Amino acid sequence: MKANRTELARAIKRARDRVRPEDAGLPAGQHRRVPGLRREELAMLAGISADYVVRLEQGRGPHPSDQVLTALCRALRLDADERDHVFHLAGVAPPHSGLIDLHVRPSVLRLIDRMQDLPALVMSAKGDVLAWNAMSSALHGDWSALRPERRNQLRLRFLPDPTDPPRSKVGGTPEERSATAAQSVANLRAVAGRYPEDPGLARLLEELRRGSAEFRELWADTDAGSWRSHTKTVEHPTLGVLRLECDSLHVPDVDQKLLAYSAAPGSPEADALALLRVLGTQELTPAR
Repeated sequence: MKANRTELARAIKRARDRVRPEDAGLPAGQHRRVPGLRREELAMLAGISADYVVRLEQGRGPHPSDQVLTALCRALRLDADERDHVFHLAGVAPPHSGLIDLHVRPSVLRLIDRMQDLPALVMSAKGDVLAWNAMSSALHGDWSALRPERRNQLRLRFLPDPTDPPRSKVGGTPEERSATAAQSVANLRAVAGRYPEDPGLARLLEELRRGSAEFRELWADTDAGSWRSHTKTVEHPTLGVLRLECDSLHVPDVDQKLLAYSAAPGSPEADALALLRVLGTQELTPAR
């Protein structure tokens, strides 16, 4: 399949102009000279260099891989038809059934955008954080500041990396952390049964087995299960310890989950979420 670099460059540029930074969970800022995302912002969201984006939009540079195209289409909030068109222009076959879907439908993105009072994010079947709203970054830490491969709940849980930017701690008591770890592994085992040929899942499992004794032990002793809604403890560096309801809503056609955090009206946690919306995304450093 031959690439059409000129049309690919046009498609990427036009899509980038359509996406507002706040739609992608980024601060809008002031004195912007472009209608949509800056090239640097698209590069950050997709996990590639700004120079790579420049070369693509100029119709030159390397032939993009399917991983790069998937990340670009997700960052540009393209629907399935638009994504497939970009893949064809790049001379790459679009993703096929039987693989874990990493593309978030625009309707789901609009849904989390409307949740302005609640932290919300979208996860793939294998735990990749694919999309988030501003409140999720304010609660957990700026997702866009993480390297794309680190935006995975299992890597964050079982494979800590000291080079990650500061983030809120999730888990609470040792009992809560053990329960959620077991649930994560049970869900991953079920996912491995549904997607035996997914290469990204195979890489994730290999990393987890090689790098985490806790994961190896749980993998050996845990049966398949599903991710369920439950109460989570989040230790925010400014707001302190919050006990929040975490509801998991399944998007069946793409086998993704929308996670939304909330608190009962009138509770201290509800007041904290209201304050969090005012604070917005900021560097997560302990309060003095």
